Amino acid sequence: MTDYDLYYWSVPFRGQFVRALLAYAGKTWTECGDAAISRLMEGAAGDMPVPFMGPPLLIDTKADFAVAQTPAIILYLGETLNLLPDAPSLRALTMKTVNDANDVIDEITLDGGREMWTEKRWQDFAPRLKKWMSLWEETGSRHGLKKDAGLLLGGQAPGVADVVTATLWTTMADRFGAIEAILEDAAPMTAALSRRVASLPPLARLAAQAREDYGDAYCGGQIEASLRRVLNA
Repeated sequence: MTDYDLYYWSVPFRGQFVRALLAYAGKTWTECGDAAISRLMEGAAGDMPVPFMGPPLLIDTKADFAVAQTPAIILYLGETLNLLPDAPSLRALTMKTVNDANDVIDEITLDGGREMWTEKRWQDFAPRLKKWMSLWEETGSRHGLKKDAGLLLGGQAPGVADVVTATLWTTMADRFGAIEAILEDAAPMTAALSRRVASLPPLARLAAQAREDYGDAYCGGQIEASLRRVLNA
C-alpha cells in the first residue's frame, strides 16, 4: 500500500502542486486515474471519501483521512509532514502563496475554460500576469530572497511556499516559452528560486515523470489549445 491515493486528471496543472509536495517529502502515492475520478464525481456525495465537486482529492491511507480542494490538501500535507514554518505570520504567508498560486492557474485557464483565449484577451491579461509575478518578487525581497540564493520566506530548507512556487512557475514556463520570458523579465529572483527548487532531485524526477506521462500537456482540452495558439507554443 502506498502512503496516499491521489485523484487528479492525467495532466500536471493543479494536481502537480500535490504531487510535488508528496515527492519532496519522499512519500509514495497511487494515481487513481481519470475513470475513477469520473465515477466518484458522478456518484452521490454520500458515496464519496469526502464530499467534493472536482479533483484533486487526496486520501491519506494510513490515517484513513480524505480531503479535497488544493489549498486544504496542501495545508494538511504541510502540517502532517512538518513542512510549514513555526511562526504564525510565516504560516499565514505560506498559505497566501498557495492560494495565490491557485488563483494564477485559474486565471491562466480563464476559470477552467469558461472562455477561450484570443489575441486580444491575452494582450489584456499580460499586464495582470506580470502583476501576479511581481507579488512573488516583492514577497521574496521582503524576506531576504536574492537572485542566486535564499528562499521565498527565509528558513533553513525549502518549505511549502518554495515547492508550490517552483511547481507553479517551472511547470508553466517549461511548456510555454513566452511565459518563461515574461517571468524572467518581471520576476528574475522568483524565476531563479523556482529553477533552484525544481532542480532538487525529487522534484526533478517528478518533472521528468510528468513529461513521460503527460508529454507537453499542461491543463488539457480546448482551453490549453487556445492558450497555445495565442502563445505560439
